[in-house]
Amino acid sequence: MSETQTLEARVRSVLSEIKDPETGRKLSKQIHGIVANENEISVKVGLTSFAAPLKTDFQNQVTETLKTNFETDTQQIQVEVTEHDRPAQPLGQVGLTAKAVIAVAAGKGGVGKSTAATCLAIALQRAGCRTGILDADVYGPSIPHLTGVRGQVTKVDNKIQPLDFNGIPLMSIGFMVPPDEAVIWRGPMLHSAVTTFVRDTAWGNLDYLIIDMPPGTGDIALSLSQLLPITGTVIVCTPQEVALIDAIKAVGMFRKVKIPVIGLIENMSSFVCPDNGKEYDIFGKGGAKIYAEQAKIDFLGEIPINIQLRQRGDEGQMSANFDDENIASYLERIAYNLSRTLAEKAAASPVQAQLPVLG
Repeated sequence: MSETQTLEARVRSVLSEIKDPETGRKLSKQIHGIVANENEISVKVGLTSFAAPLKTDFQNQVTETLKTNFETDTQQIQVEVTEHDRPAQPLGQVGLTAKAVIAVAAGKGGVGKSTAATCLAIALQRAGCRTGILDADVYGPSIPHLTGVRGQVTKVDNKIQPLDFNGIPLMSIGFMVPPDEAVIWRGPMLHSAVTTFVRDTAWGNLDYLIIDMPPGTGDIALSLSQLLPITGTVIVCTPQEVALIDAIKAVGMFRKVKIPVIGLIENMSSFVCPDNGKEYDIFGKGGAKIYAEQAKIDFLGEIPINIQLRQRGDEGQMSANFDDENIASYLERIAYNLSRTLAEKAAASPVQAQLPVLG
């Protein structure tokens, strides 16, 4: 074996000790190319779209690992992160092809849950993830209004075709009933509707299905827990004590039905006055973060009170928030923190080799 081949083998060995953020397993097929000699070490390492929000972190980790093990005065280290395709496997008996199902919930209405769910889905997609939105709030479907998507769903080959929101497949009861018609359902009817939304919709191959849950604690969470393995729920609340009380109840409910609570989002955390630049904590601040620390739940981030955010929601222009430097960073940070939390959980409990995770 030549000296170059020996060096390449050593580089491959070092890279194989790095963990894939999606599965928590050591890299193998994701090592797409190695060039190693006395002048340079150049590698191509694959990252799945599921972990796309962590691309910069992943690239930095690979670079630092190589520098620690190989860099000399003459060697240059170059790392290129390429796309690694790993299709989602069917989940549960319904056959949904999604790598993660994230339920966005709240202990009470009026805390901005639907806004947070929509922004989370957009942020993940903009980072490079394949994302869908299921509006499971059958009593007050807000997603059609927030996204500006209108229309009626159709069926092709007995599959409901979701409507399109800038490349995000979208399903809501709002596409199936007139806007002025109330949905008066209980128990079995709710379970049937949720089953239809999950099982009979042509979602395609997703990294994340974001589910906008009804507020409070009720039948929808029970139905979903029986239908498919939910990766976890994200609880949205506002800073004041009365909202936190309801959020705590929601955390307890999801834990009872064995759905992990993977993060908290604090909405309406503060208001920066556009006239004088001063920050006002209208509803208090930091309550959700403090509770998250006490309950050992990851705090995913905060969303400030923002007039333009509210206006864009009313106008069905939620994507425009990501062109606004006053709000975009908050929304992108939440998506990043969610991805990081899932990566940490995967690293702590890697997907076993016998499970059908390809690549």
